[in-house]
Amino acid sequence: MRRIHMQTVTLDRQAANGSGKASRSAVVAAVIGNALEFYDFTVYAFFAAIIGKQFFPSDSPLGALLLSVAAFGVGFLARPLGGVFIGRYADRAGRKPAMLLTLALMAVGMAIIAFAPPYASIGLAAPCLIVIARLIQGFAWGGEAGPTTAFLVESAPDDKRARYASWQVVSQGLAVLVAGTVGVLASSVLSEQSMNAWGWRIPFVLGLAVIPVALILRKNMHETAPSANVAHALPATAASMQGRYLKYVTLATLIIIPSTVTVYVNNYMTSYALTLLQFPMTMSIAVTMVVGACMVVAALAGGIAADRFGRKVVMIVPCSLLMLLAYPAFVVLNHWHSPVTLFAVPAVLALLTGSHAAAVITIIPETFPRRMRSTGLSISYAIAATVFGGSTQFVITWLLRLTGNPISPAFYIIGACALGLLGMSLLTETRDAALE
Repeated sequence: MRRIHMQTVTLDRQAANGSGKASRSAVVAAVIGNALEFYDFTVYAFFAAIIGKQFFPSDSPLGALLLSVAAFGVGFLARPLGGVFIGRYADRAGRKPAMLLTLALMAVGMAIIAFAPPYASIGLAAPCLIVIARLIQGFAWGGEAGPTTAFLVESAPDDKRARYASWQVVSQGLAVLVAGTVGVLASSVLSEQSMNAWGWRIPFVLGLAVIPVALILRKNMHETAPSANVAHALPATAASMQGRYLKYVTLATLIIIPSTVTVYVNNYMTSYALTLLQFPMTMSIAVTMVVGACMVVAALAGGIAADRFGRKVVMIVPCSLLMLLAYPAFVVLNHWHSPVTLFAVPAVLALLTGSHAAAVITIIPETFPRRMRSTGLSISYAIAATVFGGSTQFVITWLLRLTGNPISPAFYIIGACALGLLGMSLLTETRDAALE
């Protein structure tokens, strides 16, 4: 067993100490699937109101929006299954085949949404297609985070693991920034009629066009958990998750909740600005460009800080500030309707989220052993995303409709941060711990 362990460490060092060009290619290959996930989710959030009218007809615009975001949340139901099956596959067969599988499934789901006929053409089959697409995507995305983050951490030098892992969060910010740019251009160039009829499909088609490039990049990437070594590892069965590993999954799930909820609240800001604050579509979508840029900067800074000062302090401080500022931020947003507040509030939320998320995405794979690294992270991420992320837009829309209180999103963020801080306080610092 010691010989197998030493072989694994040698392979990890070879991957981490390769040429700079190879390392950059590996990072891009790893995070591109995660970027496509957030690009697609962000684009769907942009056009949730239009998709609601096209596929989920209702007596009121808010009712159609509610059905549309419900379909958005359906995709999260398949995430735990994807986390279990694809996460275990990555721990047994290797990171690379698992990441190729998730991309292929993403392509299928994205193609269905991009080309599905509306309700007016095929009736009830139209919303059924959207739900099926979201389920396929949810299954793929449930298994995406585990193998890609495990790959990044296993490829990194010991003193730069947070910087490598932070690119998972950076990719989310870049995806949101690109999605916002595409959305702004489409809404600026096309008329409202064209946008409602077919313009909303353009961003999905553009995302689909990136899939072949992503597949090529991942096909040529190196492997950090070769099957020869994985075959000798203990299988990540339900029994092996008991005891301390079940504790790790629980704590990992808790610390993911704040960033998950806040990211999807920010993604919802386009619909929020359109329906409640009555801002024009182009300006509402442009908010997301600012959010994406702030996520990129904050995640890069958070990764550097986590390598220097430790994971826990970089998680706890920004998350605490997020909990304290959420309520006054939404009060300001709703009492002073101006472009400044519309852009400033989501920017602050994104900066605090991106900085602490970089440490979160690092400490989780460092906590789990190799044989369970992908599975543990996949399951934790899937549970947090399903229960809290997937419900965010639906719960917020429902609360807004039920209470009429425009501050409702702040309460959801505050609750999420409270749960996250509990988990962060109980985890052990891993900055100076050797990877298994």
